Amino acid sequence: MTNNLAAGSQTRRAYDHRLREQVCRTGSKCLPRHLAIPRSTISSWHRRGVRPVVSIEPLDQDRQQLLDTSAKLDRRVQVLAAVVRLLLALLRASGFSLAGGHRLPEGNAKAGILRAITSAKPFLTLAVILRVAHLEPLRYHRWKRASTAACGLDDRSSCPHTSPSQLTPTEVSNIKDMVLAPQYRHMPVSTLAVYAQRIGKVFASPSTWGKLIRERGWLRPRQRIHPAKPTVGVRAAKPNGIWHIDTTILKLLDGTKAYLRAVIDNYSRKILAWAVTAQLEPTTTCQILFAASKHLVCAGQPVLYVDSGVENINSAVDAALFAACLNRVLAQVEVAFSNSMIEAFWRSLKYQWLYLNSLDTIERLRTLVAFFIEQYNTQMPHPAFSGQTPDEMYFGTAVDLPAELAAARSKARGERLAANRVMSCNQCIGQQATLLVSQIPP
Repeated sequence: MTNNLAAGSQTRRAYDHRLREQVCRTGSKCLPRHLAIPRSTISSWHRRGVRPVVSIEPLDQDRQQLLDTSAKLDRRVQVLAAVVRLLLALLRASGFSLAGGHRLPEGNAKAGILRAITSAKPFLTLAVILRVAHLEPLRYHRWKRASTAACGLDDRSSCPHTSPSQLTPTEVSNIKDMVLAPQYRHMPVSTLAVYAQRIGKVFASPSTWGKLIRERGWLRPRQRIHPAKPTVGVRAAKPNGIWHIDTTILKLLDGTKAYLRAVIDNYSRKILAWAVTAQLEPTTTCQILFAASKHLVCAGQPVLYVDSGVENINSAVDAALFAACLNRVLAQVEVAFSNSMIEAFWRSLKYQWLYLNSLDTIERLRTLVAFFIEQYNTQMPHPAFSGQTPDEMYFGTAVDLPAELAAARSKARGERLAANRVMSCNQCIGQQATLLVSQIPP
C-alpha cells in the first residue's frame, strides 16, 4: 500500500493490484486487519472486478522491437486523431447537432446512433460518449427504452393513449414501403393513397401521406434519362454567313403590346437591324431585312434562320428575301436549336435592361432598346470573343485584342504577386485600418 499526496491536505490511498485480485477471488475475510481497507473500497472492487495489469516481466521482446511497435501505434493514433478532427469540422460546418433541438424522425437513424454508442462503451464511459455526441442522458435512455418497446424509435406526434386516431407504426411503415417501392413510382402520391385503401393496406388521406413524406424526407425512386442535347448550335465561319431574325412581345404598363423584331449576325452577334412596332405586320420584317442587307451583294447570299410565324412566311417576305439574295431556313423545323442565339439576346435585353425601367409608352420602349443595342454592339465585350465587342468582330478591327488582354492579365498577376510578397505584417495591419476607416460613413 502506498500513499500519494493530492491537492491540498487530502491524500489518496492506492493499493497493490494483487490485493484487489485477492478480494475479487476469495473475499475480504483473508485480508490482514492492519491494512484497514475501507469497506467502500472493497465494495467498489467487488462491483468493478479485476483490472488488467501489464508488467514488463512477461514481455519477451527486445528494445528495438518495442520502440518500432510504439512508433507504429503513435502514428496510428495521430492518423485517427486527424480523421476525428476532420469529421468534427465537417459536422460543425453542416450545422447539425443533437443538442440544438434537431429531431431525428426516422427510427433507423436513432438505431444507428445507439449502435455506435454501444460499440464505443468498451473504450469510453457512457458520460463521455454522450458529452461528445451532445446527446442528453434523458434522451438517450428514452431511445433505449423505445428500441425494445412496441412503439419503436420512430417519432410519434403524441402518445397513442391521448391521441388514438393517429397512425400506428405498422401503418407508417406500410406507407413508407409503398412510397419508396419501385413498382409504384408511376403513381402520384394522391393516387397511391387511394390505391392503398383499395387493396386494404393503409386507410389514410392523401394529405397525411404528403405530410409524412415531407417530414421524413422520403425520396421516391426517379431514374429519368434525358435525351442528349447539342450544347452548341449552328455557327458561321465569317460575318454575314448566317443571320437570325425573330420577334418578341413586350407588354406596356397600360396593357398594350409592342412587337420588337431584330436581325442578329451569327458570327459576330451584332444586331444588324431592329424595329419596334405596335402591330405585327409583314412589312416591318421586310424593312429590317432591307436595312440589314444594304451593304450586301448577291455573291454573299447569307442564310437566314426564321421561325414559322406568319410574320416570316408570306409573299411580301418572300419577295424581300429574293431581292436581298437571302436563303431562308426554318428554325426548329429544318435545323434543331438554330434560333437560340437571338433568343439569348432577348433574355439579356429584357432582364438586364428593359425590366429595370418603366415601359409606359412605345416611344419610351424604342429609346430604351436603341440605347441597349448601341451599347451591346459597340461597348459591351461578348463573353464568347475574349473581350471583343460584336462590332469589332463584325468589322475585324480588334484582332490582336485577346492576346493583348492575356498579356495584361499575366503582367497584373506578376505585379500582384510581387506586391504581396514584399508586404509585411505591419503594412497589412495599416492597410486594414485604412480600409475600415474609409468604410465609416461621414
